[in-house]
Amino acid sequence: MIQSVNKYHLYEILSSNGNFYYVIPKYQREYTWSYHEWEALYDDISENNAGYFIGSIICIPLGDAIKPSLEVIDGQQRLITLSLFLAAIYTRLKEHKADLSEEDEDELPLLKKALKSDDSPNEMKLVPQVQNHNRDDFDCLMNEAGLRKAPAPKHPYYPMRKIARCYTYFLNRIDTDIDEEAKKVNGKSAVKFMLDLYDKVKQAMLVKIEVSTHSDAYMLFESLNNRGTPLTAIDLMKNLIMERAESNSNNKTGDDCFNCWQTLLGYLSDDYNVQERFFRQYYNAFKHRLNVPFQTDNNRKKDPLGAMATRSNLLNIFESLIKKDLSAFLEDILTCGQIYSWLILQDSTETTYRKALEDLDHIQGAPSYLLLMYLMRNKNNLGITEGQINEHIRLLTRYFVRRNVTDYPSTRDLTRIFMDIISRIEDSRPTGNDVTTLIVDVLSLPANCASDEQFRRSLEGDVYKDNASATRYILCKLAESAMTQETWTDLWERSDKKFVWTIEHIFPEGENIPPCWVNMIAGGNKDLARKYLEEYTHKIGNLTITGYNSTLGNKSFEEKRDRKSKDGRYIGYKNGLEINSEIADKNMWTVENIKARTTALVDELMKVYEFPGK
Repeated sequence: MIQSVNKYHLYEILSSNGNFYYVIPKYQREYTWSYHEWEALYDDISENNAGYFIGSIICIPLGDAIKPSLEVIDGQQRLITLSLFLAAIYTRLKEHKADLSEEDEDELPLLKKALKSDDSPNEMKLVPQVQNHNRDDFDCLMNEAGLRKAPAPKHPYYPMRKIARCYTYFLNRIDTDIDEEAKKVNGKSAVKFMLDLYDKVKQAMLVKIEVSTHSDAYMLFESLNNRGTPLTAIDLMKNLIMERAESNSNNKTGDDCFNCWQTLLGYLSDDYNVQERFFRQYYNAFKHRLNVPFQTDNNRKKDPLGAMATRSNLLNIFESLIKKDLSAFLEDILTCGQIYSWLILQDSTETTYRKALEDLDHIQGAPSYLLLMYLMRNKNNLGITEGQINEHIRLLTRYFVRRNVTDYPSTRDLTRIFMDIISRIEDSRPTGNDVTTLIVDVLSLPANCASDEQFRRSLEGDVYKDNASATRYILCKLAESAMTQETWTDLWERSDKKFVWTIEHIFPEGENIPPCWVNMIAGGNKDLARKYLEEYTHKIGNLTITGYNSTLGNKSFEEKRDRKSKDGRYIGYKNGLEINSEIADKNMWTVENIKARTTALVDELMKVYEFPGK
């Protein structure tokens, strides 16, 4: 039975009254959120107005009125992340304690009190589950942040696990935003930024549902996650179009508009995330001309509809466009939708761009689609050929290799960068090769592209751990470069949604190092083997490509080298790929081999992905 359903600000969820706490039961999985979830939460809270809705939690009340607690059935990932976010704000605010005004000096103790509980077994308002050092890592981090006093063990590889990495992510994001948005890291600007951010976090909205029993909780959880489809911004756009069609004075009927809309969604695939991204990128690419009809004597803003389309203002922008001129809107967005179908490889038609776009897709270059859509839509006015657009796509692929390997610039800056290129094109009206020159000039700016030093440093680092997808891409491209028409192999082929060819750690990545590897890599010294595991396992010199086999990872070097599939084909290091030829000839694998191969591959990649102006 549901006892209560209420909407709360986060500061109410983490009430300053310290006599209750949330506990994560031990049967739940450990903390698993990673970079994309951290980034999405930070961006959603910081980019939207105070009171932004960030989800729900389901709890069962435990204890009694004197020592109440709540068992979290659904929402532990969100609660842990928010606690770490607040701990990061607390850490940075504490560093600027002397700069707090008298009016704001109470914020630090109140923030500390919100995270703590007098009756909790770990002194904190949140008690994570214990698996895989989860609670110990959380408590250890809170100790380091000065939020609790009781000792907590610091287990080996603590910095590599998710809780510590999440906290570090938020610290770095706060530092970056202070530097970029405040422009100077002095007391007042840093404190103001952090207090504004803290206010948005504590004002964020959560729905807390309290139920009586575990049975009720799981029935509710299944109902919330498996039944019904929420109304999306895309659905509401369609409703607006149909409503407008009924009162429209032009010759488009309701059926015409419905068919246009269905055609558009057909271009965009059934993936809602792709659909939403298209509508944001459509506005961001063409906002200069889309805003012109709304620039009046009464509204002199350059962009009356908004400087940039985001999730929060998307519906408002398109409501205005739909109501202004429905026929023109549908005609234009259908043209752009067809272009987008080429970009996302939804259209199976073989185009000049297809092979280059496949590479851009593999390196996760979707943020650049807004620029490519603009170039393709305006190629005649810009005097650029399909061949030149193809070169632009290949340039963007090189750019995203460097960007995704280094994680520089930040993801949230990419839209701004490509919108800036379009703005410069709109202002200076270049044509032909001058368009290419302008794109290169903007992308190669120090604020927009990693330097050669940054790129090399990232390639020499734990490249697989930092970005597994980008690592897979560059290894596949190295392998493809040695293929001929006769030996061509599709390294992106999938079977049952898994890649047929996969990235293989030669020295295995698991924490439980097999004895055969302890002997080979460290002469039988387990501690040294674990040190090598931490330092070298994710280096590019320790990575290669093999046929997918879930049992291959922890086998000995010889077994991995000589492994065959059931039908007798080599799937280990003798699989015929040139990238494995050096490994296939070896009888053992050592740290020196990893170092040497890392140096050789990095040198080659620096040449392959050289970027103009860097």
